[in-house]
Amino acid sequence: MFPLGISRLARLLCLVGPALLAAGTATAAPVAATVENATTTTACAEEDNVSLVLRGEGIRRMRIEALQPAYLDSISKDVTAPDFSGCNFDGGAHPSDPAHKFKPRRVVLLDDAQWRIVGMTLPSFWRPQQVPVRVGARTDRGFHLLQVFRKEEGKVLEALVLYPADGYWRIKPLPEERFGDGVYGSSFLLGPVEQGSRPVVDIASIRIVPKPLAIHLRFARGGSAVAKVSEISRTRTALDVRLSSPTADARPFAVLRSMYVAPDNADVSEVRWRESPDTAEQALSLPDVKTLSGTQMRFGRSLPSRHNTSAPDIAFSDFDDAVPR
Repeated sequence: MFPLGISRLARLLCLVGPALLAAGTATAAPVAATVENATTTTACAEEDNVSLVLRGEGIRRMRIEALQPAYLDSISKDVTAPDFSGCNFDGGAHPSDPAHKFKPRRVVLLDDAQWRIVGMTLPSFWRPQQVPVRVGARTDRGFHLLQVFRKEEGKVLEALVLYPADGYWRIKPLPEERFGDGVYGSSFLLGPVEQGSRPVVDIASIRIVPKPLAIHLRFARGGSAVAKVSEISRTRTALDVRLSSPTADARPFAVLRSMYVAPDNADVSEVRWRESPDTAEQALSLPDVKTLSGTQMRFGRSLPSRHNTSAPDIAFSDFDDAVPR
């Protein structure tokens, strides 16, 4: 009976094998995203007037990277001081923001050989949301920012910040030695974007898994995402993102927020993109961008800026429609 059973199994595999093989080796096709430029003009170098809105149909995965600007090796001084000369506020809260009061605190949520994760509650924030946060086995809530520090050669360097109450992220590579802790530039939203006085993503809960480091988000509007921290180096900080549900073109799945006053006074002054993986890269200055479509896009600068000079470019790429595993 044993040999006969093997024979029947072999015949069965011959019949269904091609279908199983096809299913097992299916690969996702590259998916294009659309970028809409909703930037407004400003003279204030501390105001996020840049909004680059990303939409797409059927996207389930993507990569988001912070990359060193192309001109980094040519600069010797990093200009990081704030510039309120063209602003109607002086470094405090924006005059149009509501102000909700909180008890300030700083909590170290994780501190191991590789990572330090800190939660901070500010004395005032523009939104009242208090999002539950779990890091490993520890649960807390009410933080306005979560800071992720990478430990390297005896130094503790910040590379990622997430704002739970409004859904904003900031990421940066590890800085060049001559630039100290480095500086952030653009921020971005990830998830079902809501448009109010400014765009936000409402997060219902956050769970951070330390090994390997991954940030799990559950959204108040439904669905979830996992952002795996796949690299933090002096070249890039990279997040590999998986969405629980495919994106729909009707709602943005991400927004890049930044600042542009002039080509030499901007956190983003140009967009570079490829319409498909096998086409040539194209580039436009930010004011010339209306709507474009691409499988990869980089929001950054070719001309050194006198504001946040070493701040990274932010790139979105590897859009695909593969079902997350």
